Amino acid sequence: MKLVRLASLFAAAAIGLGGGTALSAEHTLTISSWAPPSHGMNAKMWPRFVEMVEEATDGKVTAEVKLGLAPPPSQMDLVMDGAADASIIFHGYQPGRFVTTKLIELPGYEGSAEAASVAYWRVYEKFLSKANEHRGVKLIGLVTHGPAQLHSDRPVTTLDQVAGMKIRIPGGVGGDVGRKLDATGIQVPAPKVYETLASNAADGVVMPMETRQGFKLTEVARNVYWMPGGLYRGSFALIMNEEAFADLPPELQSALEEKVFGEPLSRMGGAMWDEIDQDGIALTRSTEGNAINEASDADLARFQDISAEIREKVLSEVNDTGIDALAAYELIKTEMSAN
Repeated sequence: MKLVRLASLFAAAAIGLGGGTALSAEHTLTISSWAPPSHGMNAKMWPRFVEMVEEATDGKVTAEVKLGLAPPPSQMDLVMDGAADASIIFHGYQPGRFVTTKLIELPGYEGSAEAASVAYWRVYEKFLSKANEHRGVKLIGLVTHGPAQLHSDRPVTTLDQVAGMKIRIPGGVGGDVGRKLDATGIQVPAPKVYETLASNAADGVVMPMETRQGFKLTEVARNVYWMPGGLYRGSFALIMNEEAFADLPPELQSALEEKVFGEPLSRMGGAMWDEIDQDGIALTRSTEGNAINEASDADLARFQDISAEIREKVLSEVNDTGIDALAAYELIKTEMSAN
């Protein structure tokens, strides 16, 4: 591996490296990031990841962030091919490959993204790892964003209004929810949502509140239809190239496994989503012309019925992989309530 040399002044600022630590590192991991430069992934998550890695390895390992290497759906292949050492993937961008990951996306969970991400990793270790869905890469963390809401420029105040709308909806459970609400689904990667809305190619998007700031939705989707608990939660994996990990000395591998990878990294990533969700909510409330329209009790009851139908569908799909879906689902709820 090459000696540390950040790709740009932005990368140095985003990672927040200390001058001496970076220059003394023996190994550098190249991180591929597909989010905009100011997004929380680049402003908060990846810098904290680098700090965790450097602290665990006494500065022998660090990392640099590179933007725009590939679009979000291609990140898995990018890491498998060794064009980057690490990245974050959204499971819904690869329909058919990831099934068990839909468990964490179900609506109805109560708790923060941090609690959900910790629960996700623990359930993965006990149940979901048996499905081997991340074969080809080293899984180093699992994260879920906060509850997703409907963002549109035209005010939406009831679920009935969603029928027939052209809505950017991701794969996974988000797609299941869109179909149940009779929306016309449009699939574009997250970085494209602004232009998709600005060009009127979509009437709205279903995403977490952090996108109000991270993707500038306060400019092109001034209204939020707020469903308590969200319409779904998005599932992400932090992944690493297997050969890049194997190239590290055994003592550094052990340090990363014990102090960074797994639950610590999952917890940090979930906490980051909680932080930027609050930033998005605050920005919405302070931006003129923006509004948050809360679901009525009648819509909440209706969505609970829809959620139950989707839950049964997902549990059946996960059972077909050989995983005890109900046991995994119940453990997620138990772990979330304890964190």
